[in-house]
Amino acid sequence: MKNVNFEMDENECVGVVGPSGYGKSTFAKLLAGYEKPVSGKILLDGKPLPEKGYCPVQLIYQHPEKAVNPRWKLKDILYEGWSPDDTFLDGMGIEREWLERWPNELSGGELQRFCVLRSLGKNTKFLLADEMSTMLDTITQAQIWNFVLEVVKKRKIGLLVVTHNKALAERICTRMVDLELNNHIEANTLYHDKVHND
Repeated sequence: MKNVNFEMDENECVGVVGPSGYGKSTFAKLLAGYEKPVSGKILLDGKPLPEKGYCPVQLIYQHPEKAVNPRWKLKDILYEGWSPDDTFLDGMGIEREWLERWPNELSGGELQRFCVLRSLGKNTKFLLADEMSTMLDTITQAQIWNFVLEVVKKRKIGLLVVTHNKALAERICTRMVDLELNNHIEANTLYHDKVHND
């Protein structure tokens, strides 16, 4: 991707759709600070993303097993960034006994629930969901999306949905960027509390 100018407000749900190979995941990693742009800037409220402590821009990966420390128990993974109460645990369908297990003792869907919940810390202002439900069964997908949408709406979190599933994006997003129709992202819109990429 080149010549990207993308802004997003809090309380906005934006879909970035396109087939594999169009740079969707790389774009999400750039916005979350996991990759550094060759040129330009990623800004939140006019400032660079913090390099230490809890980042207000959280990225949820498609493959949860790649996003956790296999040597940590699930309780340590979950509580690393914040301490969700029972309402959140119940909302994500997390069984309390899972907290004492290791990541390899859970299914992909069970593990993804932890990754999603971990990203919803009280200081999260923008949530980037990179194909977060693609590998999950239909029931788990619905449960996770319903809960996430409820939380982001209540707390006015900006949500970026990165997906090849155009139907999903059309159903939940207020605005979409279709990479098949554009060789690069052209949207007068990243972060206002704001994240901005020039």
